[in-house]
This record gives sequence, C-alpha cells and structure tokens, in this order.
Amino acid sequence: MRKPRDFDAELKALNDKARQLRERKVHQLGELVIATGADELSIEQLTGLLLAGKESKDPNVKESWRKRGAAFFQRERGGTGNSNRGDNGGAAQNDGGTQSTAGQPRQN
Repeated sequence: MRKPRDFDAELKALNDKARQLRERKVHQLGELVIATGADELSIEQLTGLLLAGKESKDPNVKESWRKRGAAFFQRERGGTGNSNRGDNGGAAQNDGGTQSTAGQPRQN
C-alpha cells in the first residue's frame, strides 16, 4: 500500500512558492523602474503613466511600447548597462503618435 499524500504540507509548500514568486515580481518591478530612470518621476506621475498605459486600447501604441521595451533590454544585454540611463539612445521617437514623458527629466 502506498503512503498517503500529505495535502496540507503540499498546499503549504505551494503557498510558500507563490509568496516567493510575488516577492520576486515586486522586486523586479522596482528594479525596472530604477533601470529605466522612471524613479525620477513623482509617484503621481509614475502612477498616471502606468494607468494610461494600462487603459490604452490602441494596439499600434502598445506595439510601439513593446518595441521600445525590447530595444531597451537589447541595449542592457549589449553591455551598456545604466550608463545611458538619461539618454534614450534614439528611442525617444514615438511610433504610436502619443506624447511620452518616460525619458524626460522631472520638472519641479
């Protein structure tokens, strides 16, 4: 006869794993904000920017953002690191036709 499974222990292990994954996701999002220079924005500006992005329905704009994001990660892997943090390296072109403030310095 097989040993019965300890469902409580398995459920606890899964919950612990899910908590670790959520913590890692939050940490990575914070790293992304810093790596892109978005930490220079006020909390209100960053929140507004994220909400506008989430609410956008235009697939062309979202594709433009995806391309800019992919280009950002390609530059990061290319060894430039954060040395170009304030410089968009030509990525300031906006293919979606909307005004982007993500790479612009914060005005006080």
